[in-house]
Amino acid sequence: MRQADFHTAPTPGLQQRLPATAPAIATAMATGSPAMPASGSNSFAALFGDVRRDVSDFIEHGSAASDSSAMSILSAEGQAHRARLQSGMQADSSTGADIPEGQQDFLESIAPWAQEAGQRLGVSADLVAAHAALESGWGQRPLRQSGGGDSNNLFALKAGGSWRGDVANSLTTEYENGSAVKKTEAFRSYPDQASAFKDYAQMLLNNPRYRAALNTGSDAHAFAQGLARGGYATDPAYADKLARVANRIQAGRGASTPSNGHSGD
Repeated sequence: MRQADFHTAPTPGLQQRLPATAPAIATAMATGSPAMPASGSNSFAALFGDVRRDVSDFIEHGSAASDSSAMSILSAEGQAHRARLQSGMQADSSTGADIPEGQQDFLESIAPWAQEAGQRLGVSADLVAAHAALESGWGQRPLRQSGGGDSNNLFALKAGGSWRGDVANSLTTEYENGSAVKKTEAFRSYPDQASAFKDYAQMLLNNPRYRAALNTGSDAHAFAQGLARGGYATDPAYADKLARVANRIQAGRGASTPSNGHSGD
């Protein structure tokens, strides 16, 4: 907040912190006046630092006095700014401040398609979004076509024998007898992300192996276990990884791992 947002009356308790020999500091800090004692002593510097901390503390946390008393000290502009500050702090504590901005952007970019796919599958859109985030590294590690173009395959669906669309060959991690092995596999390639979500939902609906993952609502554990038991990926920790990402997104509405290829047939 700008110092000019304060009235001429100093913050309660602020003047009590100041010795009588420094009235100019109290007035300047309370009113926003540039007039300050022309002293360069260490005591002045320490005193000035204390005053600044008091003012900052008032702005961020309010006065030690009652809220009504504290608010009466601020101008109308100051009161509005204080209300916005407090509102922002409350929002940060309940709307996913722990999810970095880039990841939030990814979730927002896929939200309409995640919602549509979730409705078809009988699961929360957050679970679909979490699956896309896990497999694509929050959109930062897309499966690339040979020419470098994006395959838009956010779910690492492999191009099995029944696939008739475009293909993108990419290096992926498979687990054989508990050991991670790097392999080049053929993955499905889509013209856009909307197509990827539609194909993903249709594949889960058509394949009886994933029946346990359907209609699980917002139960991240049940959804993840249903996919893992159906053989969606070979990573033995896949269900736990997916559930953690989903729980994080759900709590944030409040890590992604390397893509693990799997058969889409």
